Amino acid sequence: MSATAALAGLTFLVIGESHMATPHYLMNPLHESLTEQGANVHSIGVCGASPMKWIKPTTTDCGRAERIGQGAANEILGQAEGVAVKDVMAKDKTDVILVVIGDTIGSYANAEFPKSWAYQEVTALTSLIKETGAQCYWAGPGWGQGGKRFNKAPELVTRVNEFLAENVAPCTYIDSTKFAKPDEWKTVDGQHYTGKYYRAWAQGITEAILANPPKKAP
Repeated sequence: MSATAALAGLTFLVIGESHMATPHYLMNPLHESLTEQGANVHSIGVCGASPMKWIKPTTTDCGRAERIGQGAANEILGQAEGVAVKDVMAKDKTDVILVVIGDTIGSYANAEFPKSWAYQEVTALTSLIKETGAQCYWAGPGWGQGGKRFNKAPELVTRVNEFLAENVAPCTYIDSTKFAKPDEWKTVDGQHYTGKYYRAWAQGITEAILANPPKKAP
């Protein structure tokens, strides 16, 4: 790896919901894509974890996964403990945190988006991140498919992306819908993509970070 790699010398923490909680979903391709740019990467996914659950962890019943540096991902299926992100950031001395959360606050089953609840969830996490001094990026949800299990119709994905774009500061927002057209990325259940499209998502997120790269310490 070249010492001039764009993210060389930076310690990244990547956290996310179900897309990150299985290695062959987004976790491995995103972890590897950032590593290729020189970052030292720690990735954690907790299925079903909305932003507040990274502050006050709860047990999940649908699994979690973790990958550190060049090591292989460790996956726990079914019931697993949540993660207190502040503790991880302190231990790692995180320079940059990348949050990949959107579907857990998407409220795709609701006709009305619960803005007050979502605002409390999002700002609790962004406030914690701000206190740590780490630089931050937040990647929202990509397109899914309506009429399937998760009812991830295009207008509902747009709804949550617009909300996140306005409310994740000081994190830099990454709108994942910019990487594809509706229905272009194929899913297995309306929400979770096939491997090809998780790799495309990982590439899109990485390129968005490189287009607005984090500052390196002098």
